[in-house]
Amino acid sequence: MNDPKKFATNIATSDKTSITVRGKDLVGELIGQRTFTEMLFFALAHRMPQAGETRVLDACLVTLMEHGWTPSSIVTRLMADSTPGQAQVAIAAGLLAVGDVFAGTMDGCARLLAAGVEAADTASWCRETVAYHRTNRMPMPGFGHPFHKPDDPRPPRLFAVAAEAGYSGRYIALLRELGTEFDRAAGRHLTINATGAIAALLLEIGIPVVAMRAVAVVSRAGGLAGHVVEESQAPAAREIWRLADDGVPYVDPAN
Repeated sequence: MNDPKKFATNIATSDKTSITVRGKDLVGELIGQRTFTEMLFFALAHRMPQAGETRVLDACLVTLMEHGWTPSSIVTRLMADSTPGQAQVAIAAGLLAVGDVFAGTMDGCARLLAAGVEAADTASWCRETVAYHRTNRMPMPGFGHPFHKPDDPRPPRLFAVAAEAGYSGRYIALLRELGTEFDRAAGRHLTINATGAIAALLLEIGIPVVAMRAVAVVSRAGGLAGHVVEESQAPAAREIWRLADDGVPYVDPAN
């Protein structure tokens, strides 16, 4: 016989008259009582956040929501044009671009920081970590940006929000120390980017590493919804297609 325990969940259940989410009544305790950010924290950390934790998570969600023309927004626009009236298709397609290159690198940075704070000597750990990435020509997750130079303007504000909320701790300090060591070793400046800062902030408030890319997905989904709406009002997808088609010459494989 099938074991029902194998399909058990602690997340939610419902009956004819109620819905329960992690032991709380949806209608009586959550709707109108808790914000979306609080509920996201509740889903990821399995507890309701303190006010400062809510503020930090909310700042992270706002930061990654929008960045103009990116692969994810372009894909969303193209799909919105291809499947009009199907917002879920366009947004889902755009979210597939959230990964190791765009918007989703905070989990890699978080794994580094989680290991680094356990080191007996963080200075030595930073030197070894930077040397490893430079020797192997590997990008350090959480550092560098193709457009924002010399510095990404978002991390300083995120760090300030964390400090104001009472969550400026060892992960943020280690991220800054790692950046300083890279600059020293390379003889040039490499900015801490938004995903690096967000990784540190999410660790400070207890969000597990496995959930961090999901935070990016949730945030970016809101931004892509805006692109779906704008595409319906001020279409751009066909022009993007035309530019790509006009700008790439055909090469005869026989020649």
